[in-house]
Amino acid sequence: MNTFPWLSTVVALPLLSSFPLPWLRERGNHLVRWYCLVVCLIDFLLLGYVLGSHYDFSVQGLQLREDWSWIPALGVHWSLGLDGLSMCLALLTGFVTTLAVLGAWPVTRHPCLFYVLMLAMYTGQMGLFAFVNMLLFFLMWELELVPVYFLLSLWGGRKRLYAATKFLLTTGIASLFILLSAIVMALYGKPTTWDLSLLSIKSFPLALQITLYLGLFVAFGVKIASFPLHSWLPDTHGEAHPSTCMLLAGILLKMGGYGLIRLNVQIFSQAHHLLAPWLIALGVINIVYAALTSLAQRNLKRKIAYSSISHMGFVLIGIGSLTDIGMSGALLQMISHGLIGASLFFLAGALYDRTRTLILEHIGDMARPMPKMFALFTASSLSSLALPGMSGFPAELLVFFGLALSQAYPLSFRIPAVALQGLGIVLTPIYLLAMLRQIFYGKQTRLNHRHFVDLGPRETFVSFALLLPIVGIGICPQLVTQLYQGSLSW
Repeated sequence: MNTFPWLSTVVALPLLSSFPLPWLRERGNHLVRWYCLVVCLIDFLLLGYVLGSHYDFSVQGLQLREDWSWIPALGVHWSLGLDGLSMCLALLTGFVTTLAVLGAWPVTRHPCLFYVLMLAMYTGQMGLFAFVNMLLFFLMWELELVPVYFLLSLWGGRKRLYAATKFLLTTGIASLFILLSAIVMALYGKPTTWDLSLLSIKSFPLALQITLYLGLFVAFGVKIASFPLHSWLPDTHGEAHPSTCMLLAGILLKMGGYGLIRLNVQIFSQAHHLLAPWLIALGVINIVYAALTSLAQRNLKRKIAYSSISHMGFVLIGIGSLTDIGMSGALLQMISHGLIGASLFFLAGALYDRTRTLILEHIGDMARPMPKMFALFTASSLSSLALPGMSGFPAELLVFFGLALSQAYPLSFRIPAVALQGLGIVLTPIYLLAMLRQIFYGKQTRLNHRHFVDLGPRETFVSFALLLPIVGIGICPQLVTQLYQGSLSW
């Protein structure tokens, strides 16, 4: 037990810091922007300090535990802790959110409310990875729905209300399965508890495990955009503000993968062994179906959104592979795609700011007027297609071999699944390279290149900051994998 509530401070700081923003608004939007950026940066650096000075990387299991009785009548404790799994995703949250705030610098319409929602979303996502109490896990899951809804409905595109309503209804209804499952898990057997550590040692009957596993998968499958629960994602990404897209692709999708590993795999291990083949089947469908759909998309952001769905298929396959290699690849894919997706959506937003269109046929021949955009967009796309030396390569390679070498499945199952997974790997460069060719060397007649301005220093910094860890992980993936390796028990 820590004497100082470090994790509580990290989780609560963004939300508490949003309260003074209405008074700062009177002094100008510029101060509001800088205030929000400094808060996010301080919170991210504070998390780094806590991990550097109080976290023992040689020890497995939850650390930095904080536990206080919160609602004694219900046995609910304010309980937090981090292990390698949650630590990596918490660092990803702080990093991407800070850059998303910097990326939102041009927002002029109600900037105070915009940044309040960004900070509230920051707390919800950070709390989700830090809380080890099932009820608080659910509350953090619900907390991020409200900021995303308003960020979509107020700063989105022409169909923003439709996309926001669809997101809220789909994810909100699916979230009820978490609450119902949490109640059953807490009340079943002895002791009555909401603590994830104690829930993991309860002996649930196999039939109940399967029921709870499927219920939780509905909620987590929606978040990870698993087929057929994925339809909200293209509409949401297609209409959202670029900074909102960065948070959705960079962090929100990873909440589903985290929930699957933390609850479905680690608590319901027997049910997971029985249902894992279905995860692989859904993952294969995600990869191939979304890749083919992305190939047919003419809207830039929807093309990238379907690419995200395809890449989440690797996460499902890694989790379902029943191997340490596959599980490691699944989490590395979550981290890698968090960085790559945030980079692609930010650059797509920057391109839209200049061209005022997302239709690929209306964009073309951009390499000459915007060389920085060309270089950074190309680098991000190459990392998305798993070019060696980029983070996507070791992640997909681990998932590929995790399934291919799995002794839990016969060859008659592994060979078709691996072949279809390979088909997805082949399709990815086709639609991404075709996208790059059209944007930077394709023909178009609607745009006047004389008015285009290349990426500015702020935009270049955000893109370059996201590319640095992408390249670093691609060159030396063990710097990340060794942080979470002991936390992926199944």
